[in-house]
Amino acid sequence: MPVNEYLLENFPGLRLMPPLFYNWQIGIRFEIGVGYNVNDAYLHSPYVDNAYKRAVTLFKSLHAEDDDIFVIADAVGFEGRRGYKSKLHIFSRYIREKAVLKKLQHIAVPYTCSDDYDDKTHRFFLRCKAGDIRYIPMLRAICNQDMGIKPSISQKIYFINIKKRTIFYLYDDRGCDILAAAAETIQDMYETYNSWILDYDRERINRLFEPLRGREFNTSIKG
Repeated sequence: MPVNEYLLENFPGLRLMPPLFYNWQIGIRFEIGVGYNVNDAYLHSPYVDNAYKRAVTLFKSLHAEDDDIFVIADAVGFEGRRGYKSKLHIFSRYIREKAVLKKLQHIAVPYTCSDDYDDKTHRFFLRCKAGDIRYIPMLRAICNQDMGIKPSISQKIYFINIKKRTIFYLYDDRGCDILAAAAETIQDMYETYNSWILDYDRERINRLFEPLRGREFNTSIKG
């Protein structure tokens, strides 16, 4: 099933664009970087390493290595076949096998980024296994984009877990949105990483999950 058909079937009406958390009724917004200071923007600072740790932990909690997923990259500011090829590095650096890259597809969708001055966004998507992705360096590169640390990824990257019907969107070192077609699917993440939830949105998130609580949960995870 093509990714646009999948989204229509499982997330009807969702606008796959920032701010993703506010575009769907079921989701959690996690804080990734904690206590940022301008002096923390260097490789392996405690702030940066902790942001990496949180991003990777949440990704692993949501995706098993053999889960079928869509990886989506929204890119702007280029046209034509030459431009298409110029964006393959978004994937080639982080996909383990070149054969998997042959499945890479492209569609044009209405613009999805505030800095998109074209009429459309170029959406690249790849169906693969979660284990096909070198997701640790990829997530780190996404975190790096707002701090001037290299390597970095500036494109909007979405990971869709096909069977679980979830969407993982790490927007940068500040935060990560996790959406689901059913709240029960991500209830464990709400409970296990409750202390990581962004306080600004906590009330809304609590209202979603409080009716599902059948037991006390652990809020002791720190870091």
